[in-house]
Order: sequence, then C-alpha cells, then structure tokens
Amino acid sequence: MRLARLSAWICALTLVGLCGCRSSQNGGSSGNAADGSNNPSASAPAPNEPPPIVIPAGTTFSVTIDQSVSSKDSQPDLRVAASLGDPVIVDGRGVIRRGAKVTAKVIDAKSAGRFKGGAELGITLTSVDVEGHIYTIHTTNLIETSKGRGTRTAEGAAIGAGAGALIGALAGHGKGAAIGAGAGGGAGVAGAAMTGNRDVTIAAETKLDFRLTKAMEIQQK
Repeated sequence: MRLARLSAWICALTLVGLCGCRSSQNGGSSGNAADGSNNPSASAPAPNEPPPIVIPAGTTFSVTIDQSVSSKDSQPDLRVAASLGDPVIVDGRGVIRRGAKVTAKVIDAKSAGRFKGGAELGITLTSVDVEGHIYTIHTTNLIETSKGRGTRTAEGAAIGAGAGALIGALAGHGKGAAIGAGAGGGAGVAGAAMTGNRDVTIAAETKLDFRLTKAMEIQQK
C-alpha cells in the first residue's frame, strides 16, 4: 500500500517537472522572437541614399558648340557635340562641372537655296553627361534665320531682345557679315555667319545660352 502511494507521488512530481521545463523553453523562444535577435532582416541597416539635387527650370546652360553646323547641309535630328562653358551652380554648390559633354540637336534646317524666303537653323539641347551618367534635359530653342542677302534675324528663347549686334565683316570672295547676338534678359552670345547664298552657319567655338524648361534631378553619389 505504501509502495503504491509512493509511486503515485513520484509520477506526480515527474509530471510537474516536465511541464515546468516546457514552459521555460517556450518563454525563451518567445523572448527571442520579440526582440528580433533571430530575425536577420531586423538587424540589416536600411539603405540611406542622399536625396537627388534638383536643378530648377529656368537655370541657364551656357554651352560651347564643338562643331560647325549650317542650314545648308544639316537635317532635323542631327546630333551636335557641345560642352558646358560654365558650371551649373545650385544654391552655391557646383552641380555640373565646366567642360561636361552636352548633346544638342538640330530641330529645323532650311537651306536658302531650297526654301523661298531665306534660310533657317534651329537647335536645342537634349542631354548632358554628369560624371559618366547621361541625363536627358529639356531646354529652350535657338533659331537663327536669314531673310534676304545681307540681313539676318535672331529668334528664340536662347536669344533675347536686342540681338543682332554687328561684330565685324568678313572680307572678299562674296562673304557676308559676321554677326553676333547679345542676349537680353540673361540670354547669352550667339555667333553666326551668312554666306553669299544667305545660309546660316553657327561656327565651332560659338557660345550659346539655353534655359531649362523642365526641372531635372542629379543623383548624388
């Protein structure tokens, strides 16, 4: 009789001990899950990329044309190489360095020998290379026209009121006048020469000013 009671007590104590061990194990697992120590993603740092620099619409892009382009032999969509003549600065910080490669595009080309009423040549900027990354840009257009021998007019947002200042004359061989355009309202200096057949040419090394018509973002490194 005593042996039976003793066996019952031993079984009861064993069951109590087993339940206590299981509760302790479960509590430890819950604690680890709560503090995230067993979750690899919880300890990984979140990416911290700096915000892009915004170049606002209206910012001037002063460029130097690297190759001659003429209304006589150009076609719309012709790509024209250029480079940034002045750095682009935003809030006192240089964002795009001087000399950065810029791509311009012919948007209109009418030869004097093919179209009645004079020649016309229009270009705009399409992209800029910022430290190896090509960014699309949207700018004002530059349009140069000639309307009759010895006469040239300048139009477009890249050249302001007061354009058409005479720089000098090219001598002999039926050459026309070399014309420069000083821009009002922050526009830049354009250079073009008219040949005897009134075609318009923008020579290499000519400096032109364009303005962004749409803000662009430059990603910081």
